[in-house]
Amino acid sequence: MKILVTGATGFLGSQLVKALRLDGHTIIILKRSTSDCSRIKEILPDLITYDTDHGQWEAPLLEQGKIDAIIHTATCYGRNNESHTTMVDANVTFPLKLLDMAMRFGTPFFLNTDTFSSAPIRLSKHLQPYNLTKRQFREWGKCLADTSSLQFINVRLEHVYGPYDNTNKFVTSVIKSCLENQPELRLTEGKQARDFIYVEDVVSAFRVLLAHAARLPAGFTEYQVGTGTATSIREFVERVHQMTQSSTVLKFGSIAYTDREIMHSQADTRSLQGLGWNHRVKLEDGLRKVMATFK
Repeated sequence: MKILVTGATGFLGSQLVKALRLDGHTIIILKRSTSDCSRIKEILPDLITYDTDHGQWEAPLLEQGKIDAIIHTATCYGRNNESHTTMVDANVTFPLKLLDMAMRFGTPFFLNTDTFSSAPIRLSKHLQPYNLTKRQFREWGKCLADTSSLQFINVRLEHVYGPYDNTNKFVTSVIKSCLENQPELRLTEGKQARDFIYVEDVVSAFRVLLAHAARLPAGFTEYQVGTGTATSIREFVERVHQMTQSSTVLKFGSIAYTDREIMHSQADTRSLQGLGWNHRVKLEDGLRKVMATFK
């Protein structure tokens, strides 16, 4: 297949394009000219690249012929104090342009990377603008898939973790604090439950969806990607603490819950399992892999 991927220089996108390249697909990526390509430097010569900040929006479809699928993994969390306008541009306007291009040039499949945190009816105030933009684009996908021949496949991810993720993410920050034996780690009470899914299992879910894309229902479909098991934040942190034999003092309850905190999130993976997918990496094994990269 000829596949256009956004976010290929990021944590998930980089591992996805590496796997798709090994599967023999032709990979086209959209990035910025200033993007840090260190995660994909070894395969960059094998990729067809276009820079969006040079106005190369339609060039991939005009120059590369028909594209079989678009996988959208690029996102802006707002963690670096980006403006709301910047977040809307990145999370709504940018992928909406891709949707328009897909419909104009006959690309049949659009796989959108979504998040569990945008699903609740009342969004939590934590990362609220981010979750709102993710929801808005999902609604655009539903609308356009209902009025065209485009198949919009919404891939709703649970709490993804893995090696070389950004250190401001929860999993990596906890591991880093414990490995460095920082004096203390301030936390909520930790009663929230999350479905922690290793990044390799997420990549395998995308591969399965691509392999079955032509047989998936028309219009909008959603697939939840997780292990199907929820682990409390307290249990997770204590496990990391024990595995690292850390002297860091865990100060549970020193941070208040945010308003509208999501207290339980767990994937329903039956639809994916029906396509032959199952997660393979157990939580403790995944954590060991992450810890090895820090050491």
